[in-house]
Amino acid sequence: MILAAALWIALVVLGLAFLLTVWRVVRGPTLPDRVVALDMLVGIVIGFIALIAIRTGFTLYIDIAISLGLVGFLATVAFARFILARHGGEEGGEAPPAEIPAPEHPGLPAERRKPARKGKIDEMAGSRRRKAR
Repeated sequence: MILAAALWIALVVLGLAFLLTVWRVVRGPTLPDRVVALDMLVGIVIGFIALIAIRTGFTLYIDIAISLGLVGFLATVAFARFILARHGGEEGGEAPPAEIPAPEHPGLPAERRKPARKGKIDEMAGSRRRKAR
């Protein structure tokens, strides 16, 4: 009795999650949002398969859910690589290098601390290149 009620509640919750996720796949607004929604759909379908396995008692469904999880993970990785190749890494790329802050020396007064030199790392890299020639 309790198991049957829990199964029905889980079916309703998963059905609602399925509908909302399909709405996100259709609506977007960006391609990465759609990829995350498709990955979520895989998780929801795995939940449906688990509910079917509990209701019917067939353990074969659990193996199918595990296989679907692996395939869904590989599909998400493939979509992510596709997005990265399509945009050339311009979205979410690296930020420009920031100025290196001066190291904190709690024992030294502020007037005795050396200020950080701007671009010191770039100067060092340039001197190494000149030495290599």
